[in-house]
Amino acid sequence: MPLALLALAIGAFGIGTTEFVIMGVLPQVANEFGVTIPTAGWLVSGYALGVVLGAPLLTVLGTKVSRKNMLMFLMGLFVIGNAVSAFAPSFGVMLIGRVVASLAHGAFFGIGSVVAADLVAPEKKASAISLMFMGLTVANIIGVPGGTYVGQAAGWRVTFVIIAALGVIGFLGVAKLVPATGRPESVSVRSEFATFRNVQVWLAMAMTVLGYGGVFAAITYITPMMTEVAGYTAGAVTWLLVLFGVGMFLGNLIGGKFADRQLMPMLFTALAGLTVALLLFTATAHNKVLAAITLSLIGALGFATVPPLQKWVLDQASAAPTLASAANIGAFNLGNALAAWLGGIVIAAGLGFTAPNWVGALLSGTALLLALLAARLDRRGRTAGRVVAGSPARESAPTSAPTALKELS
Repeated sequence: MPLALLALAIGAFGIGTTEFVIMGVLPQVANEFGVTIPTAGWLVSGYALGVVLGAPLLTVLGTKVSRKNMLMFLMGLFVIGNAVSAFAPSFGVMLIGRVVASLAHGAFFGIGSVVAADLVAPEKKASAISLMFMGLTVANIIGVPGGTYVGQAAGWRVTFVIIAALGVIGFLGVAKLVPATGRPESVSVRSEFATFRNVQVWLAMAMTVLGYGGVFAAITYITPMMTEVAGYTAGAVTWLLVLFGVGMFLGNLIGGKFADRQLMPMLFTALAGLTVALLLFTATAHNKVLAAITLSLIGALGFATVPPLQKWVLDQASAAPTLASAANIGAFNLGNALAAWLGGIVIAAGLGFTAPNWVGALLSGTALLLALLAARLDRRGRTAGRVVAGSPARESAPTSAPTALKELS
């Protein structure tokens, strides 16, 4: 694998750390600025909203420059946003810094996925994507717990200074290691948006929202679930999250490896396993050992869906994949927000701290059904192309939404 993937992974590590570390230092931030915890929560939701909006916006703007230059610009934006957060004189300024940093998130992973896939042979594309995302999974093992510890010991501002420094390293890595490529002449804003006429792109993003959303339905409320139900102390939650991160790391590598061989079977297996694991979590959460094992399993199965889903989007939008790839990253954050909201509803309804696991199972189970539908439409489209004309162009043509609806009727 090319060294350029290391530069992308370092950038992913910094982005993953800044996204999640705020949850570990939220009380300290709220206390310094004199705001309530719910108000400080805007630093989390504001970041997620910035990812959803920034991914397509900056990706479209990025069609005018080379992908390497765009990645360097995004890392620069990331550094500025975290520096603003680190030295913010007020809560409002810190919120602005968080949003600025978040704008780089979706576009970096979206463009980075395309770059990573282009760096290797076709049969290794999913593995290359998984290696870039490895930075995100390692962030949950090292970056987030380490950043939380530093924030509690030396102050949360030091945490964000360190994260900004990681962004500088990522910027230099991209500048040095990622090969320079010109903007393909065929890439245009119109062609990028045209990919959304393919129903498979929409199905992939829906699978992303629901599949990984199933993970966040459980993980958002993991602290009360582990302390109030499993019986762990509050201090043990940090190490439980490390265990969850280890599961994500392994799942990401396995998902990438097997998606290169059999993409859709890998996706079916991961989504089915995730659904079962979430259902089991409602029972295993009452036992410390079983709860820890299930938590790691959920992390592994949840992130095993990421490389195949991202590659499926790239395959379906092969003519102009950048915007679709970035939009799919935004879909992850949309799923996170949706699942957290639904999980909060069932807890507020008095169904208990394990109720979000049922929500997560329903979401991931629905994603599995959509994956089966996507595979069926893909087979029908290929068969129809061969029967009608036997033309390679027709055989690989995307399925439009009206055509898909007609085939299902």
